Formats: sequence, C-alpha cells, structure tokens
Amino acid sequence: MTKDELVKIEKFLRKTLQSPTISVRARPRKSDSAEVYAGDEFIGVVYEDDEDDEKSYNFQMAILAMDLEG
Repeated sequence: MTKDELVKIEKFLRKTLQSPTISVRARPRKSDSAEVYAGDEFIGVVYEDDEDDEKSYNFQMAILAMDLEG
C-alpha cells in the first residue's frame, strides 16, 4: 500500500469509528496490508484486495474473550 492509501484509510477509519486516535501504519515486510492502532494498542490489520480489477480494503479485528471481561 502506498503512503497516500494509508492516509486515506486512516482518515476513513477515524471518521467511521469516531476515534481521532486511530492510526494506520505500514508493515515492515508486507506491502499488501497495514496495521491499525487505537492509540498505542494494536487492534487489527487492513488488507488490500485487488481482485477483478476492483480495489477494496478489508479490516480484520480479533476480539479476545478476556478483553470482554470487566
């Protein structure tokens, strides 16, 4: 993903999730995905999907059962 794409995805996620602390960061050895953080906490990965000449992005977030307690 290009730096421009990362910025656009970050702006979209901040607006959609109503959180100004969301950041999208390039992954060290991967060019088809980026890491998503809320503040300093890693929350998921955005994957680029360029199938059938139509580009889209998939956000994947795992929620651990232990994070739901409390």
